[in-house]
Amino acid sequence: MPVTLSDTRTDEALPFHICLAGPTACGKTAAALAIAQHHAVEIISVDSALVYRGMDIGTAKPSAAEMASVPHHLIDIRDPLQAYSAAEFVNDARTLIRAIAARGKLPLLVGGTMLYFKALADGIDPMPSADPALRAQLEDEAHAKGWPALHAELALVDPVTAARLAPGDSQRIQRALEVYRASGLPLSHFHATKKETEPALSMHATALISLEPMDRAWLHQRIAQRFDAMIAAGFVAEVQQLRARGDLHADLPSMRCVGYRQAWEALDADPALSQGHAAWRELGIIATRQLAKRQVTWLRSMPQRHAVAADGPNALAQVLDLVAQQVQQVQQQAAA
Repeated sequence: MPVTLSDTRTDEALPFHICLAGPTACGKTAAALAIAQHHAVEIISVDSALVYRGMDIGTAKPSAAEMASVPHHLIDIRDPLQAYSAAEFVNDARTLIRAIAARGKLPLLVGGTMLYFKALADGIDPMPSADPALRAQLEDEAHAKGWPALHAELALVDPVTAARLAPGDSQRIQRALEVYRASGLPLSHFHATKKETEPALSMHATALISLEPMDRAWLHQRIAQRFDAMIAAGFVAEVQQLRARGDLHADLPSMRCVGYRQAWEALDADPALSQGHAAWRELGIIATRQLAKRQVTWLRSMPQRHAVAADGPNALAQVLDLVAQQVQQVQQQAAA
């Protein structure tokens, strides 16, 4: 019997919601759909790649049937030419959490973009928002001088931020210089100030369930299998179609997504990808493993999480039990 939550606000900032996090390929989608079979939920995607239209195969986007079985949000909301920030995610997620709860449903946030989870939990630095004109100006300068030159410029105005960025980290260098030119203050200044957005991820308002593999070899095997399945499903053709638009380039946040970046660079070297297919596959798998490692590191820094061994024999049952316990606790608090 589905469980619905109505009039169960347990936190002034946000109604009760469930967060299901984990590294790529750990089984989050299957777990989310299983939760939806037991509770009346709407899913909010916490994934910086799923926001982009036309990027379906390489992002392992839920199928049309899966999205039809339960309402999904924050998928296909941006063109690959557009950026989507953590601040935008927080605003969108907060609006959706409240709207879903008002409909008597359980908001279920699912994904692996840990920066988004952290931003929702801790708030957003009160820094200037994105400025398209400034970004275009910085891109023009980068094309003329190169990103290492802009990194050197950043080191003069914000040595703290420059010290933690590689000279080729175009996306972060661009943002740091954009913030400085817009405000006259370094990015490090804003990171050092108090967050202005109220935290949302309290133990009263949120249950954070984390799928974490105990055996890295298990996850590595799943990553390789999924990457091969993407290739078989036409991943290369998908990237070729994106390139054929003519307005996208490798420095865009969308094209820097794992897999897409490696495919783009391989197609730069060989447009037909007739040579080096195996080498590109290996680079894509390695990059995905590195992403998964970073995701697990983020998760382990969140002490409030309920960790479940993703490779355990009863992982799905444990997730369902945790959700049921949290829902029951909230309902008991609302009835008290």
